[in-house]
Amino acid sequence: MEKRFLQGTEALLLSLLAEGVNTIFGYPGGTIMPLYDTLYDYKDKINHILVRHEQGAVHAAQGYARSTGKPGVCLATAGPGATNFVTGIADAMMDSTPIVCITAQISADKLGSHFFQEADMIGITLPITKWSYQVTKAEEIPGIVSKAFRIATSGRPGPVVISLTRNAQVEQKEIGPAPEEPLPSNRKPEPGLEIIRKVKEAAELINASEKPLILAGQGVILSGCEPLLQELAEKGNIPVATTLLGISSIPTFHPLYFGNTGMHGHIAPNVMTQQSDLLIAIGMRFSDRVTGEVSGYAPHARIIHIEIDKAEIHKTVKADIALHADAGAVLALLNGEIKFRPRKEWLAFAAGAKAHEHSTILSKELGNKEGEILMGQVAECVSRKGGYESIIVTDVGQNQMFSARYASFSRKRSWITSGGLGTMGFGLPAAIGAKAGNPDKNVIAIVGDGGFQMNIQELGTIMQSGIKVKIVLLNNGYLGMVRQWQELFFDKRYAFTTLANPDFIQLAGAYGIRGERVSDPAVLEEAVEKMYNWNGPYLLEITVRSEENVFPMVPAGASLDAMLLKKPV
Repeated sequence: MEKRFLQGTEALLLSLLAEGVNTIFGYPGGTIMPLYDTLYDYKDKINHILVRHEQGAVHAAQGYARSTGKPGVCLATAGPGATNFVTGIADAMMDSTPIVCITAQISADKLGSHFFQEADMIGITLPITKWSYQVTKAEEIPGIVSKAFRIATSGRPGPVVISLTRNAQVEQKEIGPAPEEPLPSNRKPEPGLEIIRKVKEAAELINASEKPLILAGQGVILSGCEPLLQELAEKGNIPVATTLLGISSIPTFHPLYFGNTGMHGHIAPNVMTQQSDLLIAIGMRFSDRVTGEVSGYAPHARIIHIEIDKAEIHKTVKADIALHADAGAVLALLNGEIKFRPRKEWLAFAAGAKAHEHSTILSKELGNKEGEILMGQVAECVSRKGGYESIIVTDVGQNQMFSARYASFSRKRSWITSGGLGTMGFGLPAAIGAKAGNPDKNVIAIVGDGGFQMNIQELGTIMQSGIKVKIVLLNNGYLGMVRQWQELFFDKRYAFTTLANPDFIQLAGAYGIRGERVSDPAVLEEAVEKMYNWNGPYLLEITVRSEENVFPMVPAGASLDAMLLKKPV
């Protein structure tokens, strides 16, 4: 962009185009109206998707970012429009999702006067962003936009907020390209001598280990080093488990993959963690949902921790070898040092734990042919009928945990869910964003009847934009995960977790979305095929068992050794 007289809003849009942005999720309002007026002239260059609530815009930007690897962008007006972004921003921060959130603000000369729709978005979002900045002059815009994108995508990714005052939007100034400043670089730094030395130490531990276990987190996906992860596993003959957000970093059917770990993870990774003599943690932060009670976590294991965010190293679990660097850069070095070992006893132990889970839990779910449909049965069928290549986006709750346990994946970036914040209402708008970023792929939103209704207004976004999202609604008439805890730990006192629901099929029809309701296991496969074959958005409502529980389960405050495989008597 050569230096010329521009209105601030045009400088902003030109700066976004310079960053490769072609899709924005947003909702107009009074203070951001000048930007939308300019956006009207850029309709052929930037696809603006009109959401029905600003929270939906942030989650859609997250779904876009998580599925494409490119930062998502969302717009909101000042005051309540901007504050409606907050939940999504906090979710993106917890889950390391690169998004650029642009909110309007009142004119700079009115700041601090309690002017109509004034809200201090910088003060509000500083604790939940990588960076927040208030633009008060039009000439600042190119540099701030450039810096925002670099910060959002460098190191450990995350959300940034640009608060754009109204005067900065409307000013006509001589504006040039972004200044060349020493900003964070998207280029991954080369490992230094200290990292190289530590990699050799790590390799020695791995090669000597009898019972190693790789724990792959979302950092593998964010680094784009999925092939290097698979190479490490195969070169060393090392079993792999994932965190919830690490799912799809390695194909589900890889012979060395044993499932996801933690509170509702698979049996094998949890028992292996407790028996392992070496954990190789890659791009994960040892969340409480992974470790359970830390004092009882992996009692026999030494720990190698590969993590780009220094603040996460030694924070929860002390590492014996800490490698503060990009996961891909470390794995590229590490793979050159790894030696193959048979580890027959260890892999036989893992296979036995996996077989035990299949015989005691999985086969009962998947073999169900009569009575009520089970949630795991649905998740398995949806992923199988999609050839294990669909992008599956979930909401939060039992629908999420059953999907994590029973869905399978053959391609990367095909699993999207809210992890650290656990945001109900995430699923539907995130699926819209994922489909906007991947128009040629099947995108399936698996949601519960509770979370679905938290952002159900985004059916209007589907109707207006024509986005062909498929929605699988698991309807059990409860806030299922809360009800499960009430059943197990609160003497079945179901305090306000029963839901009186609308006719979802009729409601979807009002938005022009085709739908079907099924409750018989015998017709489940046919119904899922019909959903996939429909050339448009679709709502498949499945009436599932009302009081089904997700097992295994590690109770809060317990160690992985206390994993429940069924309801206590």
